[in-house]
Amino acid sequence: MGFKVAIVGATGNVGREMLSILAERAFPVDEVTALASSRSLGTEVSFGDKILKVANLEHHDFSKTDICLMSAGSGVSKDWSPRIGAQGCLVIDNSSCWRYDERVPLIVPEVNADVLTRFMADPGRLNIIANPNCSTAQLVVALKPLHDRAVIKRVVVATYQSVSGAGKDAMDELFNQSRAIFSAGEVKVEKFSKRIAFNVIPHIDVFLDDGYTKEEWKMVVETKKILDPKIKLTATCVRVPVFISHSEAVNVEFEKPITADEARDILRAAPGCLVIDKREPGGYITPHEASGEDATYISRIREDSTVENGLAFWCVSDNLRKGAALNAIQIAESLINRKLLKPRA
Repeated sequence: MGFKVAIVGATGNVGREMLSILAERAFPVDEVTALASSRSLGTEVSFGDKILKVANLEHHDFSKTDICLMSAGSGVSKDWSPRIGAQGCLVIDNSSCWRYDERVPLIVPEVNADVLTRFMADPGRLNIIANPNCSTAQLVVALKPLHDRAVIKRVVVATYQSVSGAGKDAMDELFNQSRAIFSAGEVKVEKFSKRIAFNVIPHIDVFLDDGYTKEEWKMVVETKKILDPKIKLTATCVRVPVFISHSEAVNVEFEKPITADEARDILRAAPGCLVIDKREPGGYITPHEASGEDATYISRIREDSTVENGLAFWCVSDNLRKGAALNAIQIAESLINRKLLKPRA
């Protein structure tokens, strides 16, 4: 018997990616339902070689659904996820709504899947599991095996985040602005605070009182919750004119000595990581090459002579996949493989 899966937000970038990945990975489903608001009612989306018509979220009976993949934003999740969970359907939420709730585990399967066993054993659980922020997901996949070996003290990261992280409208804005520049047309700024085409914007999400943005704050809090609360982290998050895949320049200070060669070997053997690190032109991964791929790619691994036990590296991953849709489905797969979740009769 397979699972009954509902995708909320099925018409968005991540929702469509979820449908694609479910089909690619031959997820054990008997039934997939595409859900969205009434505005998207009847819209068609692809699931493998099938076409699904989007149904209204408000009319769906979740008491007959096993897994809900939620990707409709924090507002929808805040309202609907507890109600769906109360009907016995497990919610895996891609929004930021539940990430910082102590009752809700924040999961990257390559890093902390063991948390799921304890969570599922709790009869009073909220029945919601959270996906981390896209920039955090790829970072902790790379940090986890290094932390296990040499214990991380401090991380300094600068992100180069694609516009798809801000949704379809943001992708359209980059396209339209680029076209306008080449055709000497009007460059309209609507989604971002400044022009994004042929530019970079050191600002993602709202500004906080301390001068950091909420995106930067998310990386700090989520890394501590997923990996280790003792890790100190500071981030500068930048939006760049790339359609898909986030890149990160990462500097790490460890408690114990670790060489670049050791780190390279450790990361090559680590789940979810793929090392492409030749010290020559083109011997590294760029966002274009990571697009559509599942791995977190790591390049430019080198020792940092400015601190004791320091390393620097370059990290790239498809933010719609590992940063969102893939990670959510990997959580579901982890639950199934550990026999923590079974289809309801």
